[in-house]
Order: sequence, then C-alpha cells, then structure tokens
Amino acid sequence: MPYKETVIEKKYFSIGEVAEILGVATSLIRFWESEFDIIKPKKNRKGNRQFTREDINNVKLIYHLVKEKGYTLQGAKDLLKDGNDVLKEKVEIIESLRKVKNFLLDIRTKIS
Repeated sequence: MPYKETVIEKKYFSIGEVAEILGVATSLIRFWESEFDIIKPKKNRKGNRQFTREDINNVKLIYHLVKEKGYTLQGAKDLLKDGNDVLKEKVEIIESLRKVKNFLLDIRTKIS
C-alpha cells in the first residue's frame, strides 16, 4: 500500500497570526474581542489567546461589517444579533470570490 501523506491542519492560531491574516493590529482584535460576544478565543495557561477557525471567521465577519461596509460598532452588533448565519454565508461567498479573483489575476500575469 503506497504511503499517503496526510495534511495536518492547525487547530489554534495566535492573535498575531490572526492579525496578520486580516492585515490589522493585534490591539484592534483585542478591542473587538471586548466589544463583540462572538469572539471568544480560548486562553492557555500563560493567558495567550488561542483562536480557532470559527473565531477567525467571526473576526473576518466583524472586519467585513466595520471596515469594508462602514458599519458603526453598534450597527454591526445589532446586525449580528439579527442574522448571524446569513451574514457568515455572505462573508464566506465574498472570501471565495476574492480567492477566485486572485487566482485569475495570477494566471493573467503568468500569461502576459
């Protein structure tokens, strides 16, 4: 039986890694954590935040509402209270479309 390589997926991410993914300061993520109930990273013994993929998706959702759509913090909180599932789906679609766009731009660059 041939050797099959398994991909080990990372379970937890540091606040620095999350900040790098979004291109924001760690202080902004800490602030949003204090403002929004949907961001609940675990903390290890040393007190360091450990973000799961779900936590990262929630931070991306808040980023989308506040930074891209221009909602106030209170407006984003109200919107999240009303329709969290629909918003998450929209953000996932936007993220997928961005990946497709970047892929196509990369191909165009290689062809040129």
